Amino acid sequence: MDIDAWVWWLIGAVGLGIPLVLTAMPEFGMFSVGAVAGAVTAALGFGIVPQVLVFVVVSVALIAVVRPIAARHRGPQHASGVDALRGRQAVVLERVDAAGGGRIKLAGEIWSARALDPDQAFEPGRQVDVVDIDGATAVVM
Repeated sequence: MDIDAWVWWLIGAVGLGIPLVLTAMPEFGMFSVGAVAGAVTAALGFGIVPQVLVFVVVSVALIAVVRPIAARHRGPQHASGVDALRGRQAVVLERVDAAGGGRIKLAGEIWSARALDPDQAFEPGRQVDVVDIDGATAVVM
């Protein structure tokens, strides 16, 4: 049994659609659409060179056009872990200076802290801003 070229292109499109579903990488979907375009080209009776060219052109065009549009509409990325703590406010529990050794309450947890500016010190009860996390130490100002 001789299988037509357009059937192979559709099998390829399905094969490219599987990683799209498993990995949520939209590029595989764009290649899958390119394979469908190759299948249409084959069904219209064109040879292998035009089929491959249509596949490549459609796939590259989709990646070049759709990816930037999708990236613009993706919405804000949410910080997590220590990145989410930068910019938050904390309350000083024990005196904080540049030498370290002080303690703050940050996001409901007790953290060791040190002042960003070596000439500054913060007394208990004062609110400070977290500018960085250095290991397990919050750098505040």
